[in-house]
Amino acid sequence: MKKWLIPIIILAVIAIAGYNWAVNFNNTAVKLNENVSESWGNVQTAYQRRNDLIGNLVKTVQGAADFEKETLTSVIEARAKATSMNIDPTNITPEQLAQFNQVQGGLSGALKSLLVTVERYPDLKANQNFLKLQDELASTENQILTARTRFNEAIKPYNNHIKIFPNSILAGIFNFDDKPYFDAEAGAEKAPDVEFDFGKKE
Repeated sequence: MKKWLIPIIILAVIAIAGYNWAVNFNNTAVKLNENVSESWGNVQTAYQRRNDLIGNLVKTVQGAADFEKETLTSVIEARAKATSMNIDPTNITPEQLAQFNQVQGGLSGALKSLLVTVERYPDLKANQNFLKLQDELASTENQILTARTRFNEAIKPYNNHIKIFPNSILAGIFNFDDKPYFDAEAGAEKAPDVEFDFGKKE
């Protein structure tokens, strides 16, 4: 073998190895990013189910002619804010996620106020449609928690992949940014002090 071929062969091997590394990094990052997008879609689906149930709940409660208008209005307004916010999971930022969390937390607070107020309305508490909706909301809250947890689980391998060295070099070149995790809603660390007993007799 001619000596002048040796450096060419070495450069070719390095180039092929670099190409394979870049392709592998990019393809893995894309797949992990798709998992994040899918998980975010599941989060949105769970929240959408809650929004739909709240809409039905509001219609049911509106049937009580003397029900507090202010309480209903706060729920309706909070729901409108929650449904108007759209986030692109491929470009999600910590600020966007914090805002989303805040808006959804506001709706949760308004909904809790509504359910507490219902305690003063025996007819509503005995309304089978209302009771069914209340049970479905409780189930949906569990689905939301599960979806948020799985979203965080999808974020972890993606962030690990793009942050470890030397992948972090390619992440900058290919514009793969790390993604924020879901934090607990504000006040979630406090145990709720409200007990709902819709089955008790007056």
